[in-house]
Amino acid sequence: MTEINVAIAGATGWTGSAIVDGALAAPDIRLANAVARSSAGDDLGAALGREPLGVPVHGDVAEALDGVDVLVEFTSHAHAKQIALAAIERGVAVVTGSSGLTAGDYTDLDAAARAAGIGAVAAGNYSLTAAMMLAGAELAARHLRHWEIMDYAKSTKPDAPSGTARELAERLQEVGQPQIDVPVEQVAGRPDARGATVAGTQVHSIRVPSFVVSTEIVFGAPDERLSIRHDAGGTAAPYVNGVLLAIRRARGHVGLVRGLDRLLLS
Repeated sequence: MTEINVAIAGATGWTGSAIVDGALAAPDIRLANAVARSSAGDDLGAALGREPLGVPVHGDVAEALDGVDVLVEFTSHAHAKQIALAAIERGVAVVTGSSGLTAGDYTDLDAAARAAGIGAVAAGNYSLTAAMMLAGAELAARHLRHWEIMDYAKSTKPDAPSGTARELAERLQEVGQPQIDVPVEQVAGRPDARGATVAGTQVHSIRVPSFVVSTEIVFGAPDERLSIRHDAGGTAAPYVNGVLLAIRRARGHVGLVRGLDRLLLS
């Protein structure tokens, strides 16, 4: 069995630390390096409050790419694109999961990966059940013409909509535009109460305590409705298996694959 050498950017974060555990437990993955500015120079185990792991923590992604096959990126929307491009330029495949990137950002990553002849995977949510929501919504949108998205997250989430909701809206744009019977600009009262238009879909972001990330899409037809909803729990555990799958598949294509469901169903 050939090991895949991996570096994780954001390894000490909420999601990153869970992926660390998943990578350490996987027989075909070797965690070679970590990136976390606040812990640069430490052993990753010490940075996580554990026994040493023999995995060095670097402050800059460029220092962590030697001998690495795949970079996993879970940092922030402010740094995600730059980190992914740095890896691609070094010929390292990328798995990125930071929220807040735009369709244009993903187009740039795809172009860079194709130019470099390597693979990349991006998903707004690496949960297997979220991937099934995305696939089911794409199927429904081929037959139902009215839909809107509800995007729920904790009150302190800094970006809106969530990566999950944005990815869903942009995926459905590939199918077509929803029918909006009263155009937003013609709404009486407060047109902004109709939410934000993201890739042609109205998205309503709700930010209150007790949510992690929940995404619901509601389809409507005469005298009937269909709701597809994904709810995340309070841990990052649901994302680990999806990320491990992406690590294993990232080098099997050239360019960017956006959406975990496309890896699952291909």
